[in-house]
Amino acid sequence: RFLLKTVTAAIILRGEAGAEQALICRRRADQPLPLQWEFAGGKVEGGEEPAASLRRELREELGVEAEIGPEVCRFSYQYPGHDPVLLVFFKVTEFRGDPRNLVFAQIRWVERTRLPEFDFLAADRQLVEQIARGELV
Repeated sequence: RFLLKTVTAAIILRGEAGAEQALICRRRADQPLPLQWEFAGGKVEGGEEPAASLRRELREELGVEAEIGPEVCRFSYQYPGHDPVLLVFFKVTEFRGDPRNLVFAQIRWVERTRLPEFDFLAADRQLVEQIARGELV
């Protein structure tokens, strides 16, 4: 049986309900899908639970200790020429430390309604629209 690789991502929010800001991250020019925007996260390693994997990734990428909140959604996606992956998104509103850019070209807090203005990874675009409209998280 074929098992999808699992990738977790954090929808990190701060601020008042209805006017939240989301933390978005821009991929480096030397990475696959260069200079596109995404949510912080990464591949689940063998034997890791998705939430534990995301906690590790946020420590490595942003230098924060996060409380992983509820799962927001999951779906599979396949980029041309690549194996499909299972994407699992979690809401994160509690974390210790100020997010620092440790691996990206740029990180930025953006009002949730403005998220569609950014060139997100194709896999994330529908989710970004739903977050901007207030349908998710």
